[in-house]
Amino acid sequence: MIKSMTAFGRAENTVEGRTYTVEMRTLNSRYCEISVRMPLRLFTLEDRIKKLVATKISRGRVDVTVKVKNGSQCTAEIEVNLPLARAYYKTLSELNKALGIEEKVGLQTLLGMERIVTAIEPEEDLEKPWPDLSSCICEALEGIDAMRISEGKAIYQDFQKRLQSVEEGLSGIKGLAPSVSSQHLSRLKERIATLTQDTIEIDPTRLAQEVAFLADKSDITEEIVRSESHLKQFRSMVESEDPAGRALGFLLQELNREVNTIGSKAGDAQLSQIVVGLKSELEKLREQVQNVE
Repeated sequence: MIKSMTAFGRAENTVEGRTYTVEMRTLNSRYCEISVRMPLRLFTLEDRIKKLVATKISRGRVDVTVKVKNGSQCTAEIEVNLPLARAYYKTLSELNKALGIEEKVGLQTLLGMERIVTAIEPEEDLEKPWPDLSSCICEALEGIDAMRISEGKAIYQDFQKRLQSVEEGLSGIKGLAPSVSSQHLSRLKERIATLTQDTIEIDPTRLAQEVAFLADKSDITEEIVRSESHLKQFRSMVESEDPAGRALGFLLQELNREVNTIGSKAGDAQLSQIVVGLKSELEKLREQVQNVE
């Protein structure tokens, strides 16, 4: 069954006082694009996260946000750069004296200087949090998958309705096809009679050649056969468990090309009206296919 590319998933997992929160949003895209936002200390896990997401999602833009909240007290070490602080103090004091400023250089001023006080996060073995984080990501992916399947069912129902309409239109064209050649022949004879006013005798052989040429030029049998084949493939792919969005888009392009050719060959008002209806349905199918993985 087809899946939509638009969905949202969220999961939260608390282990040993640390809470992992993963939010995931998927949007339409021609390719698989995965973007990850997370704490800097976990940056080396980015490739693992992308590979894990890619096992479940093959097409679409995926925005992944990872948040980690530590419930225990902060264990970061505070480092003070005393030599730099003294250098800042000396320089600022000399500047005050040179400018005639009576204000003394205070602690608040020094703390505003860069690299005076630095919080150093303790090094962490990232192999330890990965199982808990990956479990949280998998749970969010399950939520994504459930929503994509649900929306995919709605798209599937819309496909069925529109495919039936297209098939009925092709059936109507198929029924009118035999009369197209005879109509061309009638119009040719009428045109000749009008131009010659029945004063010139027409060579039957030459007339037969012209009719054969027009019949070949206006024959839409191949286009109908190819269109029916494309529709059959489309239905088969819609039922498949594999991602089919790109292939469905290609089939619709080919189907639209065949319908356009039928319209250009037809020269029949009733048949042209059916073609217009078919193109409208194909455009709606194309819009929906853009939502399919």
